[in-house]
Amino acid sequence: MKQFSTSQTLNNLPKQFFASLVKKVGKYIEAGYDVINLGQGNPDQATPQHIVKKMQEAAANPVNHKYSPFQGYRYLKQAAADFYKREYDVTIDPDSEVAILFGGKAGLVEIPQCLLNPGDIMLVPDPGYPDYLSGVALAKAEMITMPLREKNSFLPDYSELPSDVIESAKLMFLNYPNNPTGAAATKEFFEETVQLASQNDICVVHDFAYGAIGYDGNVPLSFLQIEGAKEVGIEIYTLSKTYNMAGWRVGFAVGNSSVISAVELLQDHLYCSIFGGIQEAAAEALTGPQECVRELNHLYERRRNVLIAGLRSLGWNVTAPKGSFFAWLKVPEGFTSTEFADILLEQAHIAVAPGIAFGELGEGFVRVGLLTSEERLGEAVRRISELAIFKKLAPEG
Repeated sequence: MKQFSTSQTLNNLPKQFFASLVKKVGKYIEAGYDVINLGQGNPDQATPQHIVKKMQEAAANPVNHKYSPFQGYRYLKQAAADFYKREYDVTIDPDSEVAILFGGKAGLVEIPQCLLNPGDIMLVPDPGYPDYLSGVALAKAEMITMPLREKNSFLPDYSELPSDVIESAKLMFLNYPNNPTGAAATKEFFEETVQLASQNDICVVHDFAYGAIGYDGNVPLSFLQIEGAKEVGIEIYTLSKTYNMAGWRVGFAVGNSSVISAVELLQDHLYCSIFGGIQEAAAEALTGPQECVRELNHLYERRRNVLIAGLRSLGWNVTAPKGSFFAWLKVPEGFTSTEFADILLEQAHIAVAPGIAFGELGEGFVRVGLLTSEERLGEAVRRISELAIFKKLAPEG
């Protein structure tokens, strides 16, 4: 069969790391091994029943069998605005400050194409969510990384960036609670970001995917809670994590009206909007009972505590995440992140993501998902304790 060559745009796209991880883990599963997969970010709980029920009812409504409005139903935009007022005391205009998205990832990939011309500078965290790079490539932008260092609580230190880069940058991506590090943003950091962005005409995009997941009584900050934030950027919220709706592919962007308008214009040319039944279910999720969100947060916190306490008991000096459903663990001395991840998979049949997959400064860490039961996490700790390298680390007695 004739093979047609792909476009340069496709050739420039970054390799999808998680596709290779799935393939690698799949080989061990096919061989009959009981793999504890902590390498991916796929929520393991079911969507709350009241949301499912709303979807079932909406699917039977003939109105939803037709094309939805290109930019989404207003009731869902109103639900997003009501959600932000209730949760963060942030006032959002549903008519000009909300864009409905086909999941948060879609918005993150679309925004660079909306705001950047080829060669424009975009600031991206390192380590960071790998799909940020897809948006950079599709926009043919120039990426400058912002180092996230442990000594700075995995927050960018803007003084590390050359002044000419800051003056030239047009777009900045941030993400707190952070994937992969589990770090949380402070009010002071967000205030500094707003000031920097305002002075240098930088649009800030805050990826708030894990906004509902904070630990030890700390509620994650919305970027839009900071005075002046709406003037310089937007926030992207997905229902995937908060309501276990990863497969439903629905989220929204809120904030600066000019950015929202640009996103909607691009999407007008890409899509015919989301199925109305999903939009009704999303509105129910945002405005309906929220006890399910609190219970989910408690579940992840219990899992975090089991994992971190168990690993510390082995003599592994690990840091507990402040938010998200990931733990960012420093690998033992003498190993790269890939080597250590391979040891866990090959010898303990535990899948984790090597830190290098998230950027150069991810080297030296592995990312572990809290997306399996406390019993399985406990089993993972037991298996790790049997590895030779941890028998050397284990405290005496």
